[in-house]
Amino acid sequence: MLYLEDIKIGDRFISREYEMTLAEIKQFAQAYDPQPFHTDEALAAEHPIFQGIAASGWHTAAVTMRLWTECFPIANGLIGSETSVRWPRPTRPGDKIHVEVEIVAITPSRSKPDRAIVTYITQALNQTQDVVYISTTKIVVFKKETS
Repeated sequence: MLYLEDIKIGDRFISREYEMTLAEIKQFAQAYDPQPFHTDEALAAEHPIFQGIAASGWHTAAVTMRLWTECFPIANGLIGSETSVRWPRPTRPGDKIHVEVEIVAITPSRSKPDRAIVTYITQALNQTQDVVYISTTKIVVFKKETS
């Protein structure tokens, strides 16, 4: 587990790959984002933007979260305080995505000396290195407890 003392600006973390299957894309969409371009191959093929099945952006975000927790093991968890998200390209069935995280700022708390706000940029990339998700996120990271 990583504490505040273990990270610095410029540190990078890279996850394993995760394959987005058609069945999983449809299952997630049916439960959480039931739009035809996520659930119906025939209708998705006629969509003017997607032109085929695309994973829900929230599905891509959820998978990204899973991969974050595996490659960026912050002590006490990834406690978010702010994020901005973009999906520059759709995630497709068969895409193998991985996550790359880079620490871009560390701002110590003025009122609580045991923590800081750590800002990082995350990119989820597919097998051809196309970015399918990008976010800038701020989390609370604690110092190691001293005895």
